[in-house]
Amino acid sequence: MITDTEVKIKGVQALTESLGTVGAERFIALIQREPFDYTKWQRTLWEGLSVEEISRRATRISEHLAEHGGAGDLDPQDPVED
Repeated sequence: MITDTEVKIKGVQALTESLGTVGAERFIALIQREPFDYTKWQRTLWEGLSVEEISRRATRISEHLAEHGGAGDLDPQDPVED
């Protein structure tokens, strides 16, 4: 098990790698500014989607990251285009 400090460090690294410095700071500011129930959000994030659709979206994101080195404007909630 990793410590709380390690979780924070890895979390900020993941945000920065995915969103860039400005995007990571913006994300943190948004989370701190508004009441946010992460558990509730996570439970409804993929509501109504099949496992296959979630898998297709995850694959698309993975391929995009491999090709472009960052998330850019990719939204995992967007439908997958075959």
